[in-house]
Amino acid sequence: MLQAQEGRRVPQVAFRVRENTEWKNITTDELFRGKTVVVFSLPGAFTPTCSSTHLPRYNELAPAFFANGVDAILCLSVNDTFVMNEWAKDQEAEHITLLPDGNGEFTDKIGLLVDKSDLGFGKRSWRYSMLVKDGVIEKQFIEPEKPGDPFEVSDADTMLNYINPKAKKPDQVVIFTREGCGFCAKAKAQLTALGYNYAEVPLAHNIRSKVVGALAGAQTVPQIFINGQYIGGADALEKWAKKAA
Repeated sequence: MLQAQEGRRVPQVAFRVRENTEWKNITTDELFRGKTVVVFSLPGAFTPTCSSTHLPRYNELAPAFFANGVDAILCLSVNDTFVMNEWAKDQEAEHITLLPDGNGEFTDKIGLLVDKSDLGFGKRSWRYSMLVKDGVIEKQFIEPEKPGDPFEVSDADTMLNYINPKAKKPDQVVIFTREGCGFCAKAKAQLTALGYNYAEVPLAHNIRSKVVGALAGAQTVPQIFINGQYIGGADALEKWAKKAA
């Protein structure tokens, strides 16, 4: 039976990491003392749910966490530092510190080391998240004990909602462009002026019309979407911004 550790201090361990070809120990005190920290732990780097949803969403919502008093976000897994370093390169994880609990010491001491030998994983962490203030666990969201790899409560949105149900989440903005497009440059400048941290998807000429046609019923770029809403091109963005102001 997996037990929550709310009200207790996090285990005292040293995480062995490799930075710039050199070995380094990062202690629990360095990570948690005097700080408000969100931790989420998962079964393994490069695994499907961890890579597609768990880590990316925490990274995406990081600005909202930081705006609501969180000093750092840690992703922990029972993997070695080389695996975690390569996973960080493969992911959008610039706001997250990836911690290798290679020997499972931290995970074992917190009571969430489980046997996944049936998958060939050996001992791994159960999926969970927690809010830690000055080294004390205030809140834990531990996934229910059921077969497989449940992912129901340790997600970023659940944690942010606990910290502040009214927290403003970052806008999701994407702009489809092509190289050498003057209207695309104009639209990107408009998005920047509006304060949006947008994702740009440059399209090759041989697929441009098929992609924007399927998504927007259009033939040209730029094409812009904000929080799931289709905006249109540069002129449409300008009109939309005036109405939204």
